Amino acid sequence: MRDRHSSAVAQQLDPVARRILERVEVDGIELVRFIYADHGGVIRGKAAGRTRLAERISTGIGHTVAMMAMSMLDRLQPVDGMGPVGEIRIVPDPGTFVPLPYAPGAAAMIADLRDLDGGPWAACPRTFLKDAIALFASEGYTLVAAFEPEFTLGRRLPDPMGGPDRLVPLDDSLCYATAGFDQAHDYTMQFVRALEAQGLPIEHYYPELGAGQQELSIRPSTALKAADNQVIYRETVRGVAFRMSMWATLAPKPIVNQAGNGAHLHVSLWDPDLEHNLFADGRGGLSALGRHFIGGVLDHLPALVALTCPSVNSYRRLQPSSWAGAYTCYGMDNREAAVRICSPMAGNVEESTNLEIKPSDSSANPYLSLGAVMHAGLDGIRRELDPGRAVEVDPATLSDKQRARLGCARLPASLDEALDALEADELLMNALGPLRSTAYLAVKRSEAADFAAHDVAYETFQHLRAF
Repeated sequence: MRDRHSSAVAQQLDPVARRILERVEVDGIELVRFIYADHGGVIRGKAAGRTRLAERISTGIGHTVAMMAMSMLDRLQPVDGMGPVGEIRIVPDPGTFVPLPYAPGAAAMIADLRDLDGGPWAACPRTFLKDAIALFASEGYTLVAAFEPEFTLGRRLPDPMGGPDRLVPLDDSLCYATAGFDQAHDYTMQFVRALEAQGLPIEHYYPELGAGQQELSIRPSTALKAADNQVIYRETVRGVAFRMSMWATLAPKPIVNQAGNGAHLHVSLWDPDLEHNLFADGRGGLSALGRHFIGGVLDHLPALVALTCPSVNSYRRLQPSSWAGAYTCYGMDNREAAVRICSPMAGNVEESTNLEIKPSDSSANPYLSLGAVMHAGLDGIRRELDPGRAVEVDPATLSDKQRARLGCARLPASLDEALDALEADELLMNALGPLRSTAYLAVKRSEAADFAAHDVAYETFQHLRAF
């Protein structure tokens, strides 16, 4: 009876979903994870067994509404509509199906959170980004993006003094030093192969500044795919490490006296057919549209960082003269500016013209962070905001008066300050909507309060564990 029912359901699925069912059978996949990112930035999910996968692709897996009010410490916050009563569905997107090379017998799909009637749930992060994409499309724009994550590779060891576990970096090689390539080689090759097996093409790789710090970038994609890729990337960084009896973390500052891990966000704006980069002015520079986009990002940046740098640990990284973009300014190839205009590549000028948003890290929910950046940039375009003069030096080296003349203000120095700015930003609060914004603020306020009551060792441990 059940087999006949499952077969009937499978016949009603679209061709993409039916191909997944065939692949699952051929490849011997037993469990398929339906994964999503929550308000704490944690990747969570449930898994469906092979025998009922056809039904679960259609109906999703039942899930409590409470999980989107859960902090990164697994502490449930009191949010109306997100308590012990109520159900949603984790519904996978078949187009995101990937095998998990680091977890033989398992695969994954990125999921949306849906109401029982199948409609989008008001707190679904992926729907937030989808809505921003639709808004851009209605105005004739397509956003192309890529996250550029850094992570720290090493081993998790008990603290000899009995405190929280600590991360011991794999190496102490110098920035870009070939010794770093060699010491991380076995892990890196496994990581590269795992990404490519999941359809994430490699852009470049190198050992970064901090001890055990790595940076491996993947090719840009349209907005939804870019955010999905960030979720898959994060899962793969850690999954490969676990299989090799190692530990990897994308936490912003897992080791206090080492360089922080960012996830710089690169964006460009294209026509609907992806034929012309609207940020390119045709002469190797940035278009007026691109300048207006920068103007919108800078105008909303104090609030944006509550979504792009959304953890307590983020603000250990987001410091002046740390190449993290701690001031509201932009500049041509200025890696201390919050927004960097990247020099285009000779022979490929139009395609490579893009902006890099530096105050961004992997503790963020990528759907919320990218969607919020899109709303801010579009606001700048609509209002034709002038970003002012470019800053061509480290803004920390300027006097207060010089920075004031340039409109170059220090970004929030703590998560609480950033949340205050978000709560005061009418555009972003309206874009998030009442349920999502209420839950997000509640979760993040609780994290700020929880970590304020503990020492640095506890904070870094919880962040390296979660991210």
